Amino acid sequence: MNILIIGGAGLVGQKLARLLAKRGTLRGKPITRLTLADVVTPAEIDAPFEVAYQKADITDPVSAAEAIAPDTDVIYLLAAVVSAHAEEDFDFGYKVNLHGHLNVLERARALGTQPVVVFTSSIAVYGGEVPQPFTDDSFLNPQISYGTQKAIGELLLNDYSRRGFIDGRGFRLPTISVRPGKPNRAASGFMSSIFREPLQGQAANCPVDMDFHHFYLSPRKCVENLVKGAEIPREDLGLNHCMTMPGQVWTIRQMIDAMTAVAGPEPAKLITWEPQPEIAGILKGWRNDIRPQKAARLGLEPDTSFEDNIRYFLEDDLPA
Repeated sequence: MNILIIGGAGLVGQKLARLLAKRGTLRGKPITRLTLADVVTPAEIDAPFEVAYQKADITDPVSAAEAIAPDTDVIYLLAAVVSAHAEEDFDFGYKVNLHGHLNVLERARALGTQPVVVFTSSIAVYGGEVPQPFTDDSFLNPQISYGTQKAIGELLLNDYSRRGFIDGRGFRLPTISVRPGKPNRAASGFMSSIFREPLQGQAANCPVDMDFHHFYLSPRKCVENLVKGAEIPREDLGLNHCMTMPGQVWTIRQMIDAMTAVAGPEPAKLITWEPQPEIAGILKGWRNDIRPQKAARLGLEPDTSFEDNIRYFLEDDLPA
């Protein structure tokens, strides 16, 4: 089994690679080679099989083709320009999230072997005047460019799968929290920083009020679900190969209470509450009553509580 992770330098890519290294198998076969590709050279991981590290720019068709070897069995397409960045830079967002995505699909098509392509979409595809709750049958009506780019990516994945070019499956990720590392340019970045920084004794700002609610999933559960998602039999996907990954809806208040239950009262005292109009404008278009029945039926799982999200961060990421 030869696996490629495009976006292998990022948070999800690195965690997915380490989980695959621990498992040693995917889709019932031993992993013989794993390639991590990104615009920067990915960090190395320990694995019982060969691991390659490659700089690749999917916006360049030649670079995208070079990253995808002829014997690639599974492609994880995780690379993306995130929400606020895609909103600030319209051209760059479409260059990566649309044209880069299409370059990967075209190379996969050219292989002629129907590789499995696992694509990470986003709950940003939902919004507008579509009535809630959102189910797997709801009309996609994104209200930011990032969501539009991901919705187009879903349509392309479905069409390439329908034509038999690939065996695609797409998963709309909830907001991932608690994310380790440095803040990124996602509008949802504060939903990790208000926990990550205080748990390390640093201040962090929350630009929304305590009753703001949203749809979340931990990094640990996300990568576990991406592994399960690659192993779903094609015949079980139905006519729509894209679905929402399970998550949980919590308010900021509930999440802070969860952090306090796990780590005591001191971290919450380091949170400040200054509005950020540029973030509020993006959040206004988000909708959060999401019912991911299909993915749940196929074996993907949410976290059971936000206390778990906090514990996973303390166990998996804080020591590093």
